Amino acid sequence: MEISGLDTQITQKVEKWLNGNYDEATKAAIRQLIDDHNITELTDAFYKDLEFGTGGLRGIMGAGSNRVNKYTLGAATQGLSNYLIKQYPNQPISVVISYDSRNNSSKFANIVADVFSANGIQVYFFENLRPTPELSFAIRALKCQSGVMLTASHNPKEYNGYKAYGADGGQLVFPHDEAVMKEVARITSIDEIKFERVSDKVIPIGKEIDEQFIETIAKLSISRERIARQKDLKIVYSPLHGTGGQLVPPALARFGFENVITVDEQMVPDGNFPTVIYPNPEEKEAMSLAVRKATEVDADIVMATDPDADRVGLAIKGNQGDFVLLNGNQALCLLVDYVLSAYKNAGNLDGRQYVMKTIVTSYMIDKIAQSKGVECYNVLTGFKYIGEVMTQLEGKKTFLVGGEESYGYLVGDHARDKDAVVSCCMFAEMAAWYKDRGVSMYDALIGLYTQYGFYKESLISITKKGKSGADEIKAMMENYRNNTPATLGSSKVVMLKDYKTSISKDMITGAVEKIDLPSSNVLQFFTEDGSIISARPSGTEPKIKFYCSVNAPLLSKEAFEATEQQLTNKINAMLGDLGIV
Repeated sequence: MEISGLDTQITQKVEKWLNGNYDEATKAAIRQLIDDHNITELTDAFYKDLEFGTGGLRGIMGAGSNRVNKYTLGAATQGLSNYLIKQYPNQPISVVISYDSRNNSSKFANIVADVFSANGIQVYFFENLRPTPELSFAIRALKCQSGVMLTASHNPKEYNGYKAYGADGGQLVFPHDEAVMKEVARITSIDEIKFERVSDKVIPIGKEIDEQFIETIAKLSISRERIARQKDLKIVYSPLHGTGGQLVPPALARFGFENVITVDEQMVPDGNFPTVIYPNPEEKEAMSLAVRKATEVDADIVMATDPDADRVGLAIKGNQGDFVLLNGNQALCLLVDYVLSAYKNAGNLDGRQYVMKTIVTSYMIDKIAQSKGVECYNVLTGFKYIGEVMTQLEGKKTFLVGGEESYGYLVGDHARDKDAVVSCCMFAEMAAWYKDRGVSMYDALIGLYTQYGFYKESLISITKKGKSGADEIKAMMENYRNNTPATLGSSKVVMLKDYKTSISKDMITGAVEKIDLPSSNVLQFFTEDGSIISARPSGTEPKIKFYCSVNAPLLSKEAFEATEQQLTNKINAMLGDLGIV
């Protein structure tokens, strides 16, 4: 077969799919692309195989090796099955499967169950959609060796994905993720994938795990008396058409909150996400219906979770009565300060506790933790690295709270992934705690800035689609790596951290140190005035991301706006020096 304009290797992969034992609908979709001479789409669909990134397997649904479909998910599951059988020889193996509200998530979850069961693996299958953190919890509760969540988190509706978990309830990390991918790579034909379900190997689960999960997180409450006094705290909540509606309202009720107002238009699970452009609580637009409802009812706090309910967006009342959307860094700073303060006031900090965040998350958290005498660990971007350290320290130290700037937080060690269910409960508890003291959460945030310094963070994402986009992102990273800027925002660059080579270089003396973290394609530029810019290609989306962090003293609450503008100008200048804006 010859397809003009299509790379030879890609043409061979297309032929393999057309001539292989694939279903007719898949072949028809590929033929249509050929008939339409859609070289761009054919190239993107076949130029590579889907790979595990920081968030697992994720991509656009459709036909092709670089698409999410029955065969790519089947191959991933067959590879994971082969890995588990080798990892646990002559032992009974069990897994948990859950899925979110995305289009085809239920269908894909059943395909995954087919393959696991056909390989003799027992499957605990959630009878209906459930949040990602509940899957993480269930793996440990049921003493399983692995688990899979069918979700693409906050991506647009065209996407779906596959998160693979280990026995600790955390997403697979090195060397296990690479071992699974090697097993997948060994599958040279879809005929090697076992798709025939063994029904008695698939066991439905549901309400009993819900109860265990909610009861476990309810025990994490640290301000029960204040909640009792503020039980009428007016909370507006939306699941953005996702799984959060299953557990967040009952969890809030278990904490003692009696005035939870839901956004009815967004309570119905729907993979088309009809009321939002993107089901991403980071986006102002996605929070708009919830904020509108909160304004109508004069709520105290607004929360919205993404489709698989592992991330949560938060809005609080500003001093003018309007709602202010907090970014992930601000929300996490408030949460860490609240949890550590409550533990310290109760005399429950003895040096064994710790908090954790990612290297691109606000360094104000390090200062908050230090002031409370609590160690703060920094790990690579991706919550799986937080889960990995939690497992390593289990029984030695106690994890209290942690998270990442991308709206993912965890309180307690019941899960090894970010958990929007417990986060909603703890944010509501924090709001009750402050309200009971006559302090607004907004004033509390400003108070943190005056105490620790005004840390302002900004994220710039640049989308580069397809193979050409991937090549462009690679070139950008190599250029920054080989041509380190001398200054950023008029401040001298004094340190470069290259996590790909695991080297930290002092740009003044030339001295180098080893970075004690796994290799990752991330660059961090540190300037003389304490600013940081991190550059990182996304592991799950066709994007390169720039995380900016600047800070300055905040001398008074009245100086907030002027200081914020000063920091905004600094961020823009730094990005300009990198050629971004």
